[in-house]
Amino acid sequence: MYKFFRTFLLCSLLTVILTAYAHAAEDTLKVGLYYGSSALFSANLQNQQGSGYYLGWFDETTRSFTQLGRIANEKISMTADGAVYIKGGTYYAAPQSGAEASIGGYHVQLSESFATYDEAAHVAGQFTSGFVAYVNNEFRVRVNDFATREEAEIAAATYATYTWYDLWGGVHGFSGTAVSPSVTGVTVTVTGSDTILFEFDCSGAKSLGIVPDGGSGKAVTWFKGYKWYGGFEYRRVTGGNINVINVVNIEDYVKGVLPYEMSPSWPLEALKAQAVCARTYALLQTKHYKSYKFDVCNTTDCQVYYGTNKASSLSDQAVDETQGMAATYGGSYAELYYYSSNGGASESSENVWTKALPYLVGKLDPYENAADIPGYAYTVSYTYDQLTKMLQNKGYSIGQVAGVAVTRTTPTGNVSEVTFTDTAGKTVKVTGETCRTIFYTTLFGETKSVKSMRFAISGGGGGSGYYLGSGASVQDLEGLYTISGSGTVAAIGKDVYVASGSGTAPVASLGGGGSADPGGITITGTGSGHNVGMSQYGAKAMADLGYGCADILSFYFTGITLERIG
Repeated sequence: MYKFFRTFLLCSLLTVILTAYAHAAEDTLKVGLYYGSSALFSANLQNQQGSGYYLGWFDETTRSFTQLGRIANEKISMTADGAVYIKGGTYYAAPQSGAEASIGGYHVQLSESFATYDEAAHVAGQFTSGFVAYVNNEFRVRVNDFATREEAEIAAATYATYTWYDLWGGVHGFSGTAVSPSVTGVTVTVTGSDTILFEFDCSGAKSLGIVPDGGSGKAVTWFKGYKWYGGFEYRRVTGGNINVINVVNIEDYVKGVLPYEMSPSWPLEALKAQAVCARTYALLQTKHYKSYKFDVCNTTDCQVYYGTNKASSLSDQAVDETQGMAATYGGSYAELYYYSSNGGASESSENVWTKALPYLVGKLDPYENAADIPGYAYTVSYTYDQLTKMLQNKGYSIGQVAGVAVTRTTPTGNVSEVTFTDTAGKTVKVTGETCRTIFYTTLFGETKSVKSMRFAISGGGGGSGYYLGSGASVQDLEGLYTISGSGTVAAIGKDVYVASGSGTAPVASLGGGGSADPGGITITGTGSGHNVGMSQYGAKAMADLGYGCADILSFYFTGITLERIG
């Protein structure tokens, strides 16, 4: 599986072993841009760097491209096979009032097949509105478009008097039949017009692939207002709209992730750490492949990726300087999760998502204090009526909520259990990340949420004691004593404060005794995200303090190894 070479890289203060992987598809990713409910009836491309496009398909395993032919147009559209109505340059599947043009879903197809795209194109050029089609692994010639099959059959009979010439000058009589729209077909047109350039239909066994021609430079292509590297795949397997997939080199993919997941103006070493996270995450993902045949999506469900629009010279430099670098643990890719900020401590994966991973271990984070983090502290309030409706709307069986409390914390002080109690004494307990996400709601005319795993609840119905650190808590402070550095023992008073670099604060209550409205709760917390893995603001702070990318990664991911792929 592996082809090893040993060398050493000094990434700031940490020396890491680099290993070269040999894997057929690891240098190329398939990224889902529009799929499922967001699939498109029509998708446009426009050359930004270069001119024209190569037509073909991508191999499912190796991701290599098989070229069928080339078209010279700079603006093309891929549309689901069938009737198309054009209005204002936009394609529609249904008739439109005031439409300027339309494309019928029926054609006349010559009976002959052809060995190459060029042969078929030579013949298609001899007919008005003739074009090449690739149908079940054969090159065919189709002529014109018609609204109904009957119209296509009449035309086929009319064309019987025509002749055409092959590449070698041979003369052939016309023989053709009417063909209907296909639930797996894709039509390529000149954008905004009814001019058909090509059709592709391999009954779902293969999908249309298009690679922009970059000319003397690296191809960059406009799609949906963004500029993209790489090629595109148009999957239409069972009818309906088209799933659009970007087929791109992994380094170009990371260049399109980095400036959307971290500010492209942040310190280089932080950007490099983020680049390694993004690359490793993409190499590990397969959750969309079974359903949609791509590796990773382009939204927050995976990683945000929108091509080259926001890339800076600094963010591109971070990718180039970490080219091929990924994180492993025990010979497998590590799951390098990240988030905005942890509020003071990261969290072990099993306390948030149940699965324990030895490199995702929670620890106190001293670095975020050195960063200026917008919205670091947050406060949100809920009435008991709101909490009742919120829980019931999410399917929980509970009556009128009368109390809410944090009932368990982790050794690092993050919340790991929240208990809701109704007026009848019935309780609902939630654990892990649900402690945070359960509070998300848009039911009350605004978005309300708890931003992190690090928070406290006040006014929750009586309280549940005090948090002392390292996961310990007590119901009250009576009977507790302090020991000073000189050995003096003193009882803890009723009001206890702790001193920190930012001043003094009372010992944290685990849920009650606050001054919130008795008809509800107030939640106060710090940080933003799930707290597992790397804090992006913590990474920035470490870089500002002079730490390198490997230092950052080794702090947030315990025991990982950085290795080269490719």
